[in-house]
Formats: sequence, structure tokens, C-alpha cells
Amino acid sequence: MQNLDVCGKTSGKVWHRKPTPSTDNGLMVNISHTSACTISKGRTVRFMHSAFDSTGENFLAGDHQGNVFMFDLAKNRFSLVQKCGYPCTAIAFCLRKKSEFLIGLSDYSLKCFDTDTKEMVAWMKGHESAIHSISVHASGRYALTTSADNAQLWDLDTFQRKRKLSIKEDVGIVQVFFLPLSNTIITGFRDDTIFAWESDTLSCKFQLPTPPGKSPHYKAFAATRDGRILAAGGRSRFIHLWALDTRKLLRIVEMPEKVTSVKQVLFLPENFDGGASQVLGVLCQDGIARFINIHSCKLLFDMGEISNKINNISISPNGRYVVTVNEDGTMGIYNLQTLSAEINKPPAPLVKVVTNNKLSDTVSTDKSYTSASSKGSRKGRRPLSAPARGKENRSRPQEDDTGERELPEGLNMERLQAILKGYYEYPAKYRMFIWRSILRLPENHAAYAALVDKGTHPTFEKLNEEYPIKSRRLLRILQRILSALANWSPIFGETQYLPVLAFPFVKLFQNNHLVCFEIIASILVNYSQHWFEYFPNPPINILGMIENVIGHHDRYLLQHFVKYNVTSQIYAWPLLETLFSEVLTREEWMMLFDNVFSNHPSFLLMVVAAYAMCARGPLMQCVELDDFKYFFHHRNAVDMKQVLKEAYRINNATPESIHPRKTLEEYKPLTKGQYPVFNKYPKFIVDYQVQERERIRLEELDYLRQRQVSMDMERETQKRQQEEEAWYRQQKLLLEAEDKRRKMIHDEEQKLTDQRKRLNAMNREVKFKELQLLDAARRKFLHFQKSQREAELKRLDDEVQRKALLRDQETEAAIEEAEIRNMELQLKKKMFEQELFREYATSSHHLRTEQDMHRKQAELEDRIQQRLKDAEREREMEARKTMEENLARASQKNIDVWAGNEMEYRHRLEDLQREVKTVQLTRINAENRGLEQEVHNLMRKCQDRRLEEHANGEEERDTQRKLSDEANARRLDFVAEEAELAQAHGRDLTEDAIDSTYRSRLGQSYLEGTTRSELLKSFESLSTADTDSMASSISLETKRRGFDEREISLLNEVRRLRQKLATESRSRKPPPLVSCDA
Repeated sequence: MQNLDVCGKTSGKVWHRKPTPSTDNGLMVNISHTSACTISKGRTVRFMHSAFDSTGENFLAGDHQGNVFMFDLAKNRFSLVQKCGYPCTAIAFCLRKKSEFLIGLSDYSLKCFDTDTKEMVAWMKGHESAIHSISVHASGRYALTTSADNAQLWDLDTFQRKRKLSIKEDVGIVQVFFLPLSNTIITGFRDDTIFAWESDTLSCKFQLPTPPGKSPHYKAFAATRDGRILAAGGRSRFIHLWALDTRKLLRIVEMPEKVTSVKQVLFLPENFDGGASQVLGVLCQDGIARFINIHSCKLLFDMGEISNKINNISISPNGRYVVTVNEDGTMGIYNLQTLSAEINKPPAPLVKVVTNNKLSDTVSTDKSYTSASSKGSRKGRRPLSAPARGKENRSRPQEDDTGERELPEGLNMERLQAILKGYYEYPAKYRMFIWRSILRLPENHAAYAALVDKGTHPTFEKLNEEYPIKSRRLLRILQRILSALANWSPIFGETQYLPVLAFPFVKLFQNNHLVCFEIIASILVNYSQHWFEYFPNPPINILGMIENVIGHHDRYLLQHFVKYNVTSQIYAWPLLETLFSEVLTREEWMMLFDNVFSNHPSFLLMVVAAYAMCARGPLMQCVELDDFKYFFHHRNAVDMKQVLKEAYRINNATPESIHPRKTLEEYKPLTKGQYPVFNKYPKFIVDYQVQERERIRLEELDYLRQRQVSMDMERETQKRQQEEEAWYRQQKLLLEAEDKRRKMIHDEEQKLTDQRKRLNAMNREVKFKELQLLDAARRKFLHFQKSQREAELKRLDDEVQRKALLRDQETEAAIEEAEIRNMELQLKKKMFEQELFREYATSSHHLRTEQDMHRKQAELEDRIQQRLKDAEREREMEARKTMEENLARASQKNIDVWAGNEMEYRHRLEDLQREVKTVQLTRINAENRGLEQEVHNLMRKCQDRRLEEHANGEEERDTQRKLSDEANARRLDFVAEEAELAQAHGRDLTEDAIDSTYRSRLGQSYLEGTTRSELLKSFESLSTADTDSMASSISLETKRRGFDEREISLLNEVRRLRQKLATESRSRKPPPLVSCDA
């Protein structure tokens, strides 16, 4: 036994040397997974579940941490294929794509991964509890998952849930699984009811009856590969076996007393059993897996230890390996062949066999001589003639040579037979070598290649339909070898049982086709002598020999067969035509042919008789013909070593008169170079069958050709009928659609008429409301315009009053200024008089006078600048007013444009509506146009009247403006005249003052220096300055009056533009007639 720890490894070898299974328990490798974490270092990560693939050489194992390992036992490799992150609760590795597998995790999900790409293929959710079993259909297309609350059917092509099994709340599910190689679903419930369902329709096929007595509380189920037997176990030590064909309880197997419950049951697959497995593996509550024979109820072997219990097991489909998941978290790989070989091993012989002993040679010689003499005595007492004696003398050495013949490769037949007497079989390691030596195969490679090159025989072209084999490789090999046999001799192309006879050898020698062909040919030539004399019927002569042997050794058994009409074609021919492959396991079958090949060809017939005689007990209990047929077509609880022992006994005890050896010839090996001619059959029957088969084949081809033509014509006719039916159906649909559309159009037209009526009523209401709204808007606009005009007039009145007040203030200011100026002049006059009277004492008086004149001039300039600033501010205010008026004008234009667009849109709608109206509305439209023309005429008259009023107002305003201009001109003339009078008066006063000053106050000396004309000039300059300042004030007044006139003209222009815009808007869509009266 070897140990493997996969800790921290992603791949590696399973074993480092060739595994040698333990002879005690068959254990090959013990696999563990220790944790690599520093905290829990050394702890074992428990393996949870395992599953084999369809080949039986690879299996998957999932542990508690969600790691999934794949172990390839054929290539001695393992690898980490996935890390799921959740503990594994169930696993399946037999999907349609060989590299994909399903795994159920503890998060209640089902995932599909690929072992090659190591990627997730699908993630399926739907369970509300952990999945504890996964069953995959034989086709790999569907999968059944079972949890504690429900079972779900999944489509593995789309990875979608197809069905969900609903159950009652008080009844739980134990297990749901597919029967092998069928479409039947078996469901087991907690109330011990078992149902069978059809997977396609989920219809109930049948229900197994509940066994009487105490409830078994089923927990585990298993079915054979042929789907005929169902095993169920639960909380008891009884295993119930059900026959699904008859739906009856077949038998109840009682386990040992220390077994109290069953955890898991599995059938052990074996070769050549046809799916009818006979060995059942039972995992009990004590952790021991016990393997029993379901027919003999015999315990074959067990597996496991009490100290380390087995949690679950899985068996490879080829029946070679068993993988156990133990309680300590490890896994064990067991070799089933070692376990079964150890159990079936015979006890050691009590007497040691001594070879090459003279005494034994002498005894055997005497016996042979005695038997020979007895033969002679039974044949007759007449003395033999010389030729006869010579013939006898020639035959004896041949018999001696046959008894003590030397085989190729240094083998001795006596030694081989001694091995058979002790063990009844050859060592498995050297069996193939011994067979080839005993049969002395010629290995004619060229001859076999010539037979193979002839191609597939027509008889075996459809071999897969008659004999479906899962392995395509085995099917091709079987087809090739059967075709070679048929090409060798035509009789083998007509033999129906030849595939069943040859298949065990094909499976055994699938890697050496030549040896397989020559072994089968040797069997057909030597061990099938006289089989084809009554072809196509069974060999009655051979079956008669077997019947004579059974009648001689067990006449009661033969009488029992005769009593129930059981002929040799029922109890002997099925064993011969299948060469015992249906009733024996692989090891038993190979043991049988170890003895058959090592003895006379008649020994095979003795084995057939011995098999029936060893099964005498169950056969004597059978009374139905179907039971006899079933017995000789299925495996039975018959010990093969006992059968061989009985065969040797009856072979030696059978009289020569009925012994098959009398009729059958000695073994003759195949000739080297070319194979012998095989023509021991009724040629006319075979030729006739070949001709008939060829005729049937040609007729079948002709029939198929005619059938194909008729099918083509039928398909064409059906196609035309379908097209015609489709056309008529389409026409019908079109007519129905047309009627429907017409009805819809009629309904729509009715609806449209009603809608038009409602729309017309709504239009009238809308127009009425629109007229009301327009009237209200017009009234509101007139009121607004009236208020605007009133506000404008009020503003103009205020402006006029302000300007008049300003003029009054300016007049008063001018008068006050003139008075002040007068006062200043008086003051200056007095001061000048004082200065003149003080005789112009100092020159500073002139400077002071100049200074005063300069200050006055500055003050006058400041006053002029202030007035200019006021005029500039007024101009800015006028410009702002102009801009505001322009903005108002633009806003009014936008409003007019929007109103015009709105009216244009409404006009378009009205035009479209007028186009839809019928001819009956023409008269109403004409009347409306007449009314509209009257409205337009009235509005035009109103417009002309208002324009006339506007022109009259303009003329009146021009008249008022002219009058105001004349008043202003008169006022200005009056002011100018006053100024001229004041200037003349001032000049006169100055001249008088000068004269008086000159006459009275100034002395003669002063007069000499300053003449009268100079004084007059100085006074004139002062009066000129005053006159200039007055003239400047008059020019400012003139400019202010010009600004006022411009302002009035601008306001008139604004008013005229507004009236023009309003007139244009009214001319586009004149208001209704009532607006004029208003």
C-alpha cells in the first residue's frame, strides 16, 4: 500500500512505483489532504464525495474546502481541476462531454465545470437546501438533482431547469435517479413509496407495492445496468430486491445481526454479465462495505475497518476499482479483482502432486492399456487382419504422442493439466500465452490481411442495429473479425449467433485482432464440429449427445426436463451458442476455457451437461418454461469449480458408446500459410440462403429505390397539398382580414363622422370662445391704450408745467440777477465814486478793480458751464427716452409678429378644415365672406375716420406750436428790447455820471492826465461785458427752446409710427363688427 498527500500540489503522480494491492483488503493507495495553513497545519482536509467517469479509469474527488481533484489511474496522474470555495455535497462525472462534470455545493447551487479548460460552464440555482445526489441520464443530456425538499430535472444542453418535482410538505424525498439505459425515473419517498415515471412526459408508469410488515424506512436505492432489478435498503438489516419487469418483490436479503441500518447500496458491474449484475455492495452503519451475491445470498467479501469507517463508496463502471471516502477524511483506492481472487482462491491441496514419477507413469500406462483392451473386447472377438493390426500399431504411437505431446515455447501438456487439476485455471499473467501455445495458432498475417481487405461483409453492415455496443471501438473490431470469418466461409455470414459467440474473445483480444480471429476459427473448426450439419437448425446430433450424457448420469433431471417439455434446445443450445458468456463472469469464463482448450473438444459438451447437473436443485423447482429459459440465459449461483469437477467426473465415467469423443475428432490446429477450407455444412442450403439473401438484398434495394421514389413523390404531393392548403388558408385568412378591415374601416368612418360632428361643435365653441377672448383682448388693449395715452398726456402736461415753472424760475432768476446786477452797479458806482473822491489814492484800487472783474468773469463762466451741463443732462434724458420708445416699439412689433404668426397658423388650420368640408358649406362660406367684406369696409371706414381725426389733431397741434413759437418770439423780442433799453439807460446814466464827476469832483491835474473820452471807454467796456453776459443768457434760452421743439417732434413721430403699426395689424385681421360700435 502506498500513501499520497495532495497538500499544496496542483498535479503529480498517484503512485511512484507500480501499485501492488494488499492481499488482505485489496487497498492500492491511501490518499489524504493535509492543510497547508500555518494556523491549522497538519490538519486533514476531509474528502467528501467521489465519482468515476464512464471509462472507469478516471474519477473526481471533492473535499471540504471546495477543491476538486481528478485522478487518472490509467496514466498515473492527478491534478487540481477547480477551487469552488464551498464544501462539495454531490458530484457526477458521466456527462455527454467527457471533460465536463456537475458538482453540488453547500450554498445550494449546482455548477458545471470543464476539467480541460478548468473553467465554469454553467451555474444553476433553484434548490433551497443542499443537493445530496446527482443522477445523469445515459445519453448525458439530462440530470436529476435531489435535495431534502425537492428534486429538479435539468437540461444539460441549455443548463436550464426543465421540471421541478413538487411534493407534499409532510412527505420528504429520499432519492430520485434515472434507471440505466432507459427513460424511466425512480423516486423514493420517506413514506416508503416507490414510483416510476416517464422522463419525457413525467407520467407515472407504475408504483411498487409497499412491503408488508414493519416499515423499512428506505434510505438507499440501486438498480442493475439492465434496469430489471432494484435494490432498496434503509433502517433495518433487510435488503429488498424488486423485479421491475413483474413489479413484484423478488426476494429479501437478510444481513448479519450486527447490521442495523443501510447507508448505501451499489451493484458491482462485471464483464459478460449483460448488465444483470449479481453482486451487490452494501455500506452499513458500522462503516463496513459488504459484497453479497443476490442469488445465493452469500457474503463474498467485505471492505473497511471499524476504527476508520467508510462514509461513502463509488465503483468504477468496468468493475476494477472501488474508491472509499473514510471517516478520517482520507480516500482509499481498492482493486476489486484482488478482493474477489482472494475470496475465490481454493484451499491448499492436501496431497502434493508429484511429477515425473515412474509409478504414476506405470499406473497410467496400465490404465490406458486396460481401457484399450476393454475397447477391443467391446468391439468384438474376431481377430484383426494384418492391415488392421498395422493400423492399430500406427494409431497407438499417435495416441501416445497426443497424450504426452510437447507444445511450442517449451510447454508440456501434462504439467499444464496438473495445474488445472490443482487450481482449475492457469495463472492470469500467463493465460494468453498458454492459450496460444495450446491452440498452436499459425499467425497467418497475410491470409488474415487478405480476408480483412475484402471489406465489411454485407451481413454485418448493420451490426450496430442488431447488437448495440456502447464502445464504438469494440463494435468496429467485432465487425471486422466477423466479416473476415464470413469472407473465409459463407456459412459464417448466415450464422445468427456468431456475434454472441465471438464477442467475449473480441473483448479479450481487442488489441490483437489476428489472435482473436484464429482462436475463434480454431473453436469453429474443432470445438464446433458437426454444429452446421443441420443448418440453419441447431445441431440436433450434438444436442442429442448432451441429452444422452445427462440421461445416463442424472435420468431424473432428464425426466424433469421431458415432463415440462424442456428440450435440449432450451437447456443446452443457449450455453453452446454463447459459449457460456451469458451465465458466467469474466474470471469464471476464462477458467472454463482454460480447461476446454486443454482437453478433447468433447469436453465442452461435458461442461454443458455438468452445468445442468450442478444446478439440479433450482432446476427441479422450476415448472414454467420461461423460468427454464431465464435460468439458462442469466447468471446463477453455480460454483464454476464444482461444474468443472463434475465435467471431469462425467468425462471419465461416460461409456464410450454414448461418449461424444466417439464422434468428435481430435483437435487439429489451423494450417500455416493459408487457413483450411471449411465446408462442413449443407452447401445447397447455405448457397440457397446466400442466393436468397442476395435476391432479397437486390429486391430490398429495388424496393428501397422504389420506396424512395414513391416517398419523393409522396413528399412532393404532400408538399403541393401543403402549399395548396396553405394557399387556401392564406386566401381564407386574407378574406377574413379583408372583412375585418372593411368592418374596421366602417367603424372608423362612423367614428370619424361622430368625431367630425364633435369636432365641428368644438370648433364652433372654440371660435365663439376665441371671439370672446379677442373681444376681451381688444377691450383690454383699448383700455390699456387709453390709459397709456392718458398717462402720456399727463406726463406731457407735467412736462409743460415743469418747463413753464422752469421758465418762470429762470425769469425770476434773471430779474433777480438784473436787480442784483443793478445793485452791484450801484455799489460799484458808489465805490467808484468813493475811489474817485479819494483821488485814486493808491494804485491798488486798480488792482482790486481788475481782481473783482476777473472774479465776476469766472463766476459768469461757471454759471455758463453749469447751464451747459444741465443742457447735456437733458439731452441724455431725451436720448434715454428715445431708446425706451424704440424698445417699446420693437416689443410691440414682436407682439404683432407673434399675433400675426398665430393668426397665420390658425388660418392654415381653418383652410385645411375648409378643404375637408363638403360642398354643402359653400353657401355658408359665401355668406361669411360677405359678412367679412362688410366688416372690412366698416373697419376701413373706422380707420379713415381715425386717420382723419389724427390729421385734425396734427393740424391743431401745429397751430398750437405756431402760437407758442410766436409767443416765444414775442417774449424774446420783449426781452431784447428791455435789454437794449437798459443798455441805453445805463449808457445815459454813465455819461451823466462822467459829466458830473468830471465837472465837480476831479481836479485840473487829474483831468489833464485822463481825458473824458477814456473815462467813457472804460464805462463802455463795463457795459459791454454786462451786455455780453445778457446775450449769452439769451442764446442759452434759444437753445433750450430748440430742444423742446425737437422733443415734441420726436413724440409726434413715435405716436404716428404706433398708429401706423396698429392700422397695419388691424388691416391683416380686422376685428368683428361690434368693435366699431364699441
